[in-house]
Amino acid sequence: MKISDLMKMGLRNLGRRKARTALTVVGIVIGTISIVVMISIGIGMNQSFRENLMQYGSFTVINMDKNQISYDENGNYSGEKKQKLDDKLIEKLKQIPHVKTVSPVVNLPVKLKTGNYENTTQVNVMDADSFEDLEFPKLKHGKTYQKSHSRTKIKLWVGTEGFFGFTNPNSANYQPKRVNPEKDRMTLSVYDEESLPRDEKGNIKIQLKEYPTEMTVFDTETFNEYSYGFYMDKEQFMYIFQDYVKQLPVDKRKKAEKKLKEYEAIKLNADSVEDVQSIQEAIQKLGYKSSSMSDFTKPIENFSKTIQMVLGGVGAISMLVAAISIANTMIMSIYERTKEIGVMKVLGCHISDVKKLFLFEAAMMGLIGGVIGITMSYAASYALNTFGGALGSALNMFGGAGGGSKLSIIPLWLPFVAAGFAIIIGIVSGYYPASRATKISAIEAMKNE
Repeated sequence: MKISDLMKMGLRNLGRRKARTALTVVGIVIGTISIVVMISIGIGMNQSFRENLMQYGSFTVINMDKNQISYDENGNYSGEKKQKLDDKLIEKLKQIPHVKTVSPVVNLPVKLKTGNYENTTQVNVMDADSFEDLEFPKLKHGKTYQKSHSRTKIKLWVGTEGFFGFTNPNSANYQPKRVNPEKDRMTLSVYDEESLPRDEKGNIKIQLKEYPTEMTVFDTETFNEYSYGFYMDKEQFMYIFQDYVKQLPVDKRKKAEKKLKEYEAIKLNADSVEDVQSIQEAIQKLGYKSSSMSDFTKPIENFSKTIQMVLGGVGAISMLVAAISIANTMIMSIYERTKEIGVMKVLGCHISDVKKLFLFEAAMMGLIGGVIGITMSYAASYALNTFGGALGSALNMFGGAGGGSKLSIIPLWLPFVAAGFAIIIGIVSGYYPASRATKISAIEAMKNE
């Protein structure tokens, strides 16, 4: 029998029993909707987890801090341990495979001034060439991270939230003032309390050199480490710090210079997310500890996968019920079409053709139900994202969807997988009835009324 003839007969047989076919297809539709929507909610939760975590840093960035918090075997806090972070370690880290960028981090205490107002803060001194590789935020007005080689004007990359605590020390009114980093002119001077020489009254004995600044603002709307951060290029930092050290007494100078021999932190960037774990393992072999966003994503993603499996299992139960419905429909069809099966055999149809006919009908019911179910799943997903605010807020309590994230996300591959699964369910459900149809005796079938 030709495939075209087989398809025509199968579609005609489904059309002759419209009510039964429709009810069976409805079962497939419900099962498909359940699977697609449930899995899409799990995917939406997983993406929301990542979006929430990405506000606190990149997934490819690895951090090594000088002070590492330690825990005992029971998970209780046991104190802090210091790691020696220096240039020798940086050279070793650069040799680790898949390490894209390595940059030291020095925390420099500085004083910013604008007019009569001033504020003391910390500036993160790093290699500016590493900023883009470390996935720093984009900058406002299309500006770039190109560093400056000027020795007289300091270039800073800043967030907007670190400019609200400026006060006037000469005024009785200590009401803080918010400064605009893009409009207000500011100067910067090194203000290291530990190394500053002071007299008996506490007054600074040296004249702090003030450098005009050029502020470039991060273009970020979410609150993260960059919102309050001040960043300076290490090369420019060395210029001003050397000038600062020259003004210090010998005892204070040695103390200040010692700070440059070890770093507060080191930041690394991996080639890809998949390489982060291997790099952290290599760092551990060197005898150092590190942290990354992957440390937080693993338990969360495991939780998310568990949720997806549970939700997918709920949908699979609905599909199992639909599979039983298909099997029941096909068995009933065999009883009703016993004589038709006998005629087909008498006319010379191969047993395999009879089997293919019933499997085709079962597969078509799965396909039709799958396509309709997928279409309705998109509508259900849209409704969840539009009107499912309460559910989104509930999931957000666990770090899931909410706060602007989509509750349901249907990736491109899911509809194809769902359609294929529906067809397979139809074929598997129809296999036993089709096998049973091939075993019917042609002579006995012709006697059947």
